[in-house]
Amino acid sequence: MINETIQDFINYLTNTKRYSAHTAAAYESDIRDFISFCEKYSGADLHLRDFSRIDTLQFRAWLADRRGRKLSFKSTARALSSLRGFFKFIDKKHDIKNESISLVGSPKIPKTLSKAVDAKDVRNMSDAAKDTGADPWIVARDNALVLLIFGCGLRISEALSLTDKDIAARPEVLRIRGKGNKERLVPVLPAVYDAIEKYIRLRRLGGNTLFRSATGLPMSSRMAQKVVENLRNMLQLPEYVTPHALRHAYATSLLSGGVDLRHLQELLGHASLSTTQLYTKVDMSMVMKEYNKAHPKAN
Repeated sequence: MINETIQDFINYLTNTKRYSAHTAAAYESDIRDFISFCEKYSGADLHLRDFSRIDTLQFRAWLADRRGRKLSFKSTARALSSLRGFFKFIDKKHDIKNESISLVGSPKIPKTLSKAVDAKDVRNMSDAAKDTGADPWIVARDNALVLLIFGCGLRISEALSLTDKDIAARPEVLRIRGKGNKERLVPVLPAVYDAIEKYIRLRRLGGNTLFRSATGLPMSSRMAQKVVENLRNMLQLPEYVTPHALRHAYATSLLSGGVDLRHLQELLGHASLSTTQLYTKVDMSMVMKEYNKAHPKAN
C-alpha cells in the first residue's frame, strides 16, 4: 500500500503540479529515506495507517540521524519539505492526519557567498577547450557550452534543454524555461552565437537537442560538469570552478557593470530578490579586496 501511495504522490507531482522528473525523484528519495529510518526505529514494517501515529520525537530522531550521516542542512530542509508535501497528500487522499509534523522546525540553512570565476579565467577556459586534442566538434561543443553558460547566466539544466530550433536565426533573446517552469528572456551576445554556430557546423550527429554526447544522445548534466572539471584541471583553477560558478561570474560581472538588482533577478530567473541580493555581498567583497590592496592605511 505504501509503494502504491508513493507512486500516486509522484504522479500527482509530475502530472498536476508539473514538477520535473528530477524534482519528483528527489521527493521520492526523501520519503523512502524517512520510511527506512522509521522501520529501523520501530523495528517493524511501516504501514500507511502508521503515518498518523508518528510523533515529534520520531521526526526529530530522523533529523538527528541525517545530521549523523553528515547530510547537509540544505538537503535535510528539502527532505522535510518533501515529507510535509507527502503528509498533506495522504491527508487529502486517505484522510490520514498527522499534526506532529507541523511542530517540527526546518534546519536553518546558512547563507554563503557564491564564488564566481574570474572573467579572465573564463577566457582561458575557452582557449583551453581548443587544446584538449579531442575531436574538433567535441572541442567546439565544449567551448560553446562554456561561453553560453557564462554569456547568458544559465543553469546547466537550462543550457542543456535548448534545441536547435531555439537558436535558429540568432534571436536577440532566448526564451528560457527555468525552475518552477517559469519563463524568462535572456539576451545573447554575438560571440556566444558564433561559438554555437561553429559547433553546429562541425557537429556530426543529428537530433533535436542542441548539446549532444559523442553517441548523439542529449548531453547530461554530469557530462557538462565533467567538461568544466577537465578544463579546470588543465588550468589548475580552484575546485569551486564549476558550471554554476560560470553563472555566478555572469551575475557579478553585470552587477559590477551597473545592472540593478531587479533586472539581475529577472535575468537569472530568481524567484526571490533576497537570493539575488547575495551577489551584492560578493561584489562588495571584491571591492574590499581591491581597497585593502590599494589603500595606504589598509595594513
